[in-house]
Amino acid sequence: MLLANQMGVRQIGHVPAFTVIAATTIAMMFGAAAPSPLYPVYQELWGFSSFTLTVIFAVYVIALLGGLLTVGSLSDHVGRRPVLFGGLAVLTASMAMFAFADGVPMLIAARVLQGLAAGAVTGTLSAALVDLQPTPRAGSIASSASPPGGLALGAVGAGILVQYAPMPRELVFLILIAAFAIVAVLIVFIPETSPRTGFISRAHLWKVLRPNASLPPAVRGVFFASTPAILATWSLGGLYLSLGSSITARILDIENHMVAGLIIGSFFGSGAIGSMAASGWSAHRKLAVGLSTLGSGLVVSLIGTISANVPSYIVGSMIAGFGFGATFVGVMATLIAVTAPASRGQVFSTLFIVSYTGFSIPAVVAGFAAIHVGLRPTAIGYSVFVLALVILAAGAAIWRARTDRPAPPETAAADADMVTAAADTAGTSR
Repeated sequence: MLLANQMGVRQIGHVPAFTVIAATTIAMMFGAAAPSPLYPVYQELWGFSSFTLTVIFAVYVIALLGGLLTVGSLSDHVGRRPVLFGGLAVLTASMAMFAFADGVPMLIAARVLQGLAAGAVTGTLSAALVDLQPTPRAGSIASSASPPGGLALGAVGAGILVQYAPMPRELVFLILIAAFAIVAVLIVFIPETSPRTGFISRAHLWKVLRPNASLPPAVRGVFFASTPAILATWSLGGLYLSLGSSITARILDIENHMVAGLIIGSFFGSGAIGSMAASGWSAHRKLAVGLSTLGSGLVVSLIGTISANVPSYIVGSMIAGFGFGATFVGVMATLIAVTAPASRGQVFSTLFIVSYTGFSIPAVVAGFAAIHVGLRPTAIGYSVFVLALVILAAGAAIWRARTDRPAPPETAAADADMVTAAADTAGTSR
C-alpha cells in the first residue's frame, strides 16, 4: 500500500517500511563486524600488536556511547528520517575510510566515525521499529534478532570476501557503501513516525544533547542484580569481535579468513536464534535457559581453546551464542517488568552504557595482557572471567526468582509484549 505525504512523495505502508528499517539495522551491524576478519590482515600488513587491535575495536564502542548519549534521542525532536539520513551519510564516509585505509591512524579514525554514526542511529532505528511494527511479537523478534544477525552476516560475509574476492581489503566496504546508499533511497519512501517538534529554547536543546544516565529508585535493585548477566553477555561478544580472529588464526591454526568469519558468525548467528526462540518465554525462563547455555557453551569453547580443538571451540561458540541471545532478552524483559513506561528510555540508556562498557573494557585489557602473557593464557583467563560473571548472574537470578512476588496480570502481559522496547527506547525519553 502506498501513501502520499505532504511533499508529494509516494510512501510505502508500515509493513514494508518496517522491513526497510530492519534491513537498515542489519546493514549497520554488518558494517560493525566487517573489520573483524580483516584484523589479522591489517596486523600482518602494518605490524601492530594485539593491544593496538583491541584499541581499534574499543574506540568504536566509546564513540558509539558518545553518540548514543548525546544525539541518540534527537529523532524525537527532528523526526526519524533526518537522523537516519545523517547517520547513513556518516556511516558511508567511514566505510570509504576503511576501504582506503593506509595505516592504523586511519583505521582508528574510521572506527570512531562509524561509532558516532551508529550511536546516533541505534536509538532511532529501534524506535522506528516500534513505531512501524505490525505486531508486538514481530517487533520483539526484529529488535532482538537483527543486531546479532547483522553481526553474524558481517563476520561471515567479510571473511568470504577477504579470502576469495578481489580487492580483499576494499571490496566489503565498497559493497557496504552501495548498501547504505540503497537503504537511504528507500528511507525516502517510509512514513515519518515522529512529529518534528523542534526545541523550545537553547536550554531545551542542551538538555536533550547533554549526556545523561540514571535509574529510578524502584528499578535500581533489579538493575544491579541484572548487571552480572549484562556484563557476561556483552563481554563475551567483545572477545569474539576483538580477538576472535586472532584466536582462530594463532590458537586454532586456521588461516582461512572465510572459516574464521564463519566461527565468529556462529556465535552471533546463534545469538539471533536464541533471541527469537526466547521471545515468547517468561523472563525467568529466558534467564534460566540463557545462563545455562551461556555457561555450558563457554566451558566447551574453553576446552577447545586449551586443547586447540576446532570442533569443541565451534560447538561451544554456538551454544554460548544461543545463551547470549536468550540471556540478554531475559534481562530486558526483567527490567521492562519493573519499569514505568515513562522511565523506559532512561533505564535502557543506562543499560546500554553498562553493556557497551562490558563490550569494550575487558577486550582492551585482554589485548594488553596478550602482549605480556600470550594469547592463549589471555583467552583462557578471559573465559574464566566471563564464567565467573555467569555464575554470579545465576545466583542473582535464583535469588530474585525466590523473592519476587507474582506480577499482576497487566504487568505480565506487558512483559510479553514490550520486550520490543529494549534497544528501542534507549535514550528516547529526553
